Amino acid sequence: MPDCTYEFDRRTMLGGLAAGLGAALLMTPARAAGPGFDATVARPGATRPHARHHVATLDAAFAAARREGGGRPFRIWVGRGDHVGQLSLDIPDVHLIGEHRTATRLTFEAASGEIAPDGKHWGTFRTAVLTVRAPGFRAHNLTIENSFDGIAEMRKHDPRLLSDDPNGPQAVALMLADGSDHVVLDGVDIVSNQDTFFPDAGRTLVRNSRISGSYDFIFGAGTALFSSCEIHSRLRPDPAQVTGYIAAPSTLRETPAGLVFDRCRLTRDAGVPDRSVYLGRPWRPSKQFADGHYGNPDAVGMAAYLDCWMDAHIAPAGWTEMWYTDKAGNSRHMLQPEEARFGEFGSHGPGARGKRRGVMLTGREAAALRATLHHTAP
Repeated sequence: MPDCTYEFDRRTMLGGLAAGLGAALLMTPARAAGPGFDATVARPGATRPHARHHVATLDAAFAAARREGGGRPFRIWVGRGDHVGQLSLDIPDVHLIGEHRTATRLTFEAASGEIAPDGKHWGTFRTAVLTVRAPGFRAHNLTIENSFDGIAEMRKHDPRLLSDDPNGPQAVALMLADGSDHVVLDGVDIVSNQDTFFPDAGRTLVRNSRISGSYDFIFGAGTALFSSCEIHSRLRPDPAQVTGYIAAPSTLRETPAGLVFDRCRLTRDAGVPDRSVYLGRPWRPSKQFADGHYGNPDAVGMAAYLDCWMDAHIAPAGWTEMWYTDKAGNSRHMLQPEEARFGEFGSHGPGARGKRRGVMLTGREAAALRATLHHTAP
């Protein structure tokens, strides 16, 4: 690669990043919560803590929060068991606290290529178990899982389900949509196979959590800091394909930070081959413009890994390309990682070796990025 191109890409990656992240990821603390819980959700007869509202479903708890009109955090204790159904949250400052991290599960089954009750394909953006559209959401000590068994479907060798087809196996567990901001996820498992976690808006802190999937399983345009998390790659059974991609940021050009992984562990299922999973690829989603519908040129994805341990499943190149539709209508135009904002510092472990396609940050750059992110996080 010519030196001038490298320097341009380095400026693209780093320009204003350390200086601008304070504003980008500023998370104001939630307003003070009162003692105890505002609502509990549990099976009839289950032991539960004291609260003003005792209900059977999360929808009922959200309705209680809506009736109270906000003004302070609304704390919901969620008991053990599978809480099945799709949830949409548009109330600010709702906090979910699970009784048990793995035994308290918010779960639903939906995949992009399956038929929804309205007779249409679900499509990726309608599959989420939980969609958040309000600021101040927090979750602690629970699991959010899209239970669509993509692996079983792939083993049937349906070519559509083994591809990037938009009507394929995409199955979102958690979506942070327009209106979401100042989100904190602490001690949460987010589970699916493809397109697991979709922080597409606002600013999010994820700490001491586990996100698992195979293809593009952390993706979107939002700013998210992953601190001391496990990023777990699941086995994708088709040996003819790359086993997976972790991050697929669609960060807009004016947003200085996208998906930042700090002191995380990149792990894998047994059977995931060595050198088969990429750290990320740049997603450029299509958007309607006056002159057509094509990939948004302002989507210049940003992702960085700081002092992360990587098992041997990580590909030596680190980063790779991703297709998008260009203005001429070519749906397989490839966006190269050098055209995005991808970087690493201090990667270690058996998967940290190789000639990377992203920028290698200096110690000073990584320290400035980390200090700014952690200084502003709650």
